[in-house]
Amino acid sequence: MRDYLKLLKFVGPYKGLFIIAIVCMGFSAIFDGVSLAMMVPLADKVLTNKKIIVPTKLPDFLAGFVDKINNTPPDVLLNYMVFAVLLLFLLKGIFGFFQSYFMSDIGQCVVRDIKSKLYAKIQSLSLSYFTHKRGGELMSRITNDVKIVENAVSYGSTDLIYQSLQIAIFATVIFFIYFKMALIAFVFLPLITLPIVKVGKALRKLSKRSQEKIADTNSLLYETIMGARIVKAFNMEEHEVNKFNKVNSDYYKISMKSIKRTLLLNPSTEFLGVIAGVLVFFWGGREVIAGRLSFGVFGLFLGSLLSLIRPFKKLSQVNALNQQAMAASERIHEVLETKSSVEEAIEPKVLRGFKKNIKFSDIWFSYADNQILKEINLDIEYGQMLAIVGPSGSGKSTLVDLIPRFYDPQKGNISIDGVNIREFSLKSLRDQIGIVNQETMLFNDTVRANIAYGRPSASLGEIEEVAKKAHAHDFILNCPQGYDTVIGDRGVKISGGERQRIAIARALLKNAPILILDEATSQLDSTSERIVQEALDQLVYGRTVFMIAHRLSTVRNANRIVVIDKGMIVEQGTHSQLLEKGGLYKRLYEAQELQK
Repeated sequence: MRDYLKLLKFVGPYKGLFIIAIVCMGFSAIFDGVSLAMMVPLADKVLTNKKIIVPTKLPDFLAGFVDKINNTPPDVLLNYMVFAVLLLFLLKGIFGFFQSYFMSDIGQCVVRDIKSKLYAKIQSLSLSYFTHKRGGELMSRITNDVKIVENAVSYGSTDLIYQSLQIAIFATVIFFIYFKMALIAFVFLPLITLPIVKVGKALRKLSKRSQEKIADTNSLLYETIMGARIVKAFNMEEHEVNKFNKVNSDYYKISMKSIKRTLLLNPSTEFLGVIAGVLVFFWGGREVIAGRLSFGVFGLFLGSLLSLIRPFKKLSQVNALNQQAMAASERIHEVLETKSSVEEAIEPKVLRGFKKNIKFSDIWFSYADNQILKEINLDIEYGQMLAIVGPSGSGKSTLVDLIPRFYDPQKGNISIDGVNIREFSLKSLRDQIGIVNQETMLFNDTVRANIAYGRPSASLGEIEEVAKKAHAHDFILNCPQGYDTVIGDRGVKISGGERQRIAIARALLKNAPILILDEATSQLDSTSERIVQEALDQLVYGRTVFMIAHRLSTVRNANRIVVIDKGMIVEQGTHSQLLEKGGLYKRLYEAQELQK
């Protein structure tokens, strides 16, 4: 019950509309009962012209109403009933429409809210979260899991309330008509609910496994679509198809187990209901023959009893749906309740640039049990260019990722002008930093929108200016629609070097005082690299630049070069100083010179 109430919290903002929907359900359920009760005067008075006989003492107002019907001529009563039936079903249809409409509206609102909350939460989490989660799995939380919750809210809640109201109304009718006979029928109630509860528990476990398999499928699709070039280059199409078929087959098997258990509920609950109905039919038939019960009243009793079977069957389906939804809700709340490893201060300061230095003090950082950085101490003065070099996997990119707080070190701190960067708001800190990564990420949008991603309000003139500095203007003009050309998913419609130049232009437009260039020129040809490097050299003045470079020829003009190996600073100095030392830097430099 606690888990179900947690699921219903999503409905909280719409409780007013929810109450109106419940009221509509109440009237609709009452009209269902009244429409069934119409068979009493029809069978006893209109068709057979006999008196209505109820074995139970009726309240005065009902007794008077029955007497009035008994004393009304059949033809007159038939006229009344024609109009009553039309009005009854008109009202029932109106209330039925509004109950369904309001519940569907609530379901859609809940879906919208959950998706928005999930997406906002995912955006707020630190990068460390994404290193442990697959993209396809997160997509599954927002699409498939949310859809299951929508079904539970829109249809599950509707049936839960509506069918429960019907049970209450029809149960009241049969107890009111013949108490002893009703008791016999309700002996079977625990037998009907037992399989519902038992199957529901199994379905919840199966549903969670099913949703995990859907996440696996989405992840596999995401990876192979994004990596289509690699799949084809290595002739792995058949391998990937086999992988997909395995995951798809596993999902099929789990789905069929769920379907089998769900389908078993219908005949089992129906059969138990029929047993109760047959016993009542036998007893009630004898009462009608003996004249202690009129045929119409017995028909109402039997009809009400049989009408209870459908709500119980529906509730068994609702229970299955709700169990699936609670499994989905657990997965949704797992994301919503995740705490970011990078937390903002309660009352953060606003960073509005800096004047003195950026300082790394005794920095230690690790991913899980893998120690990446050890005892890093650096002091970078305002306006300097710091080049960071070293073998692959030595921790260069991780080091610069600590500046915008994509991650936080486990030990030590980074300060700007003597203030720990953890004291600044993340927005104001990152506003001061422009980044160009080795793996260029562009969006399926226009060239103009991609360059202006950090400054959406930038004018076309400003965009063109930075594009020229990044040596991108000419090739952009040659695109079909120039700056309005859509470049495709991840910029697939343009070359790697062109993507890199757009990314550089994006960082230049942001005009941040701190620049992080992580292999920023790695995808450029020698001519473009030279021109872009000249543009970057001009930007050093008045800015602080952290440049990670594989090509050591690009860092000669850096104010200082830091050499990192196995997470530690092993050398630092200028280009000429490091060559004179004859250490790791010199070996890396000479190895590159030999490759030319």
